[in-house]
Amino acid sequence: MIPSGASAFVGLAPVVLAVFLGFLALSVPLGALSLELGGNLGFGTFVVGLVIGLQSLATLSTRHQAGTLCDQGGPRKAILIGLPLAASSGVAYVLSSVLPLGVEGKLAFMVAGRLSMGLGESLFLTGLMSLGIARLGADRTGRVMSWTGIAIYAALGLGAPFGLTAQGAYGFLAVGLITCLTPILALAIIVRLPPAPAVGGQRVPIHHVLGLIWRPGLVLALSMVPFAVMAAFLPLHYAARGWSQAGIALFGFAAAYVLVRLVGPGLPVRFGATRIAVGSLAFELAGQALLWLAPSPNIAAMGAILTGLGFSLVFPAMGVLATRSVPPDQRGRAVGNFMAFADIALGVTGPAVGLATQWAGLSAAFIVGAAATGAALLLIPLIKLRTAP
Repeated sequence: MIPSGASAFVGLAPVVLAVFLGFLALSVPLGALSLELGGNLGFGTFVVGLVIGLQSLATLSTRHQAGTLCDQGGPRKAILIGLPLAASSGVAYVLSSVLPLGVEGKLAFMVAGRLSMGLGESLFLTGLMSLGIARLGADRTGRVMSWTGIAIYAALGLGAPFGLTAQGAYGFLAVGLITCLTPILALAIIVRLPPAPAVGGQRVPIHHVLGLIWRPGLVLALSMVPFAVMAAFLPLHYAARGWSQAGIALFGFAAAYVLVRLVGPGLPVRFGATRIAVGSLAFELAGQALLWLAPSPNIAAMGAILTGLGFSLVFPAMGVLATRSVPPDQRGRAVGNFMAFADIALGVTGPAVGLATQWAGLSAAFIVGAAATGAALLLIPLIKLRTAP
């Protein structure tokens, strides 16, 4: 375990950097995929949403197994399998660009890339978060989740505009190459760290863990819907309106998210996790409403910023409540299954909102985001009654 103070930051820094690099591989293709599929290859919004959502569905199907592997085999094992799988998704994107294929063949390689990333992310993120908790100690789980959350959404916010820029300059091939490279860099960092011991424990059925964490997990899932909506459909919404630089709005979301994490990481402890979650979800709801009604790209960017300000503290607040609910030898499974709720949101939102936008237009995506955050607000009292913040 890393001692408290400055050395704690030093001990957590390589884990946070590896999370950032791993999630760059996940985020760089997001906006680029929607434009490649919807613009260059001519597929409809349902196919766009389905392909983007497939990654999260693949992640969801393996979260519990990834947590079990971390608990019984140690976090390092999960990481060393997950990061190469993430890099292989970039290989699939490269092949879709360089091989002489029709649109169906290119689509098949993109689907393969999304599935590979889903399996890889399930393993490497669960492993990295479990490694961070092992290095700092269970009493600093909140700090680990806060800083890894910063890394995740900094990567998501920076990766999307970076991917769009690379695609505009060099085509989708550049997106694939970047996706190959960043997990390899993360792997080079992790192999230099000493492995954390496995905590062991008996095999636990998934329904047992879910029964302890489903309330904070469901709030997390609903709070993730606005991000899923923006990642899949904001570039298409901007293009349909004739607006440019959708990447600025996505960057604004990430910048606001990181700013709140940096200036207010102790707010859930100081004022209570449930109270902070209520305020955060209210900001998210306002941001989605503003995106829906925005008459200009500047107003839309303000909506994305409000969404990022709101979402920032939901993840660590709900994550602390989830991990407090289980014994230490089940913590990896709790982390894995808690994050599985985010996978559900990301996997289901894409195709569901794709159908909604075909019927009611692209702006309907943000109505769905607002409705989801409203539902999360209604669930907060259930958590407050059953779990102390």
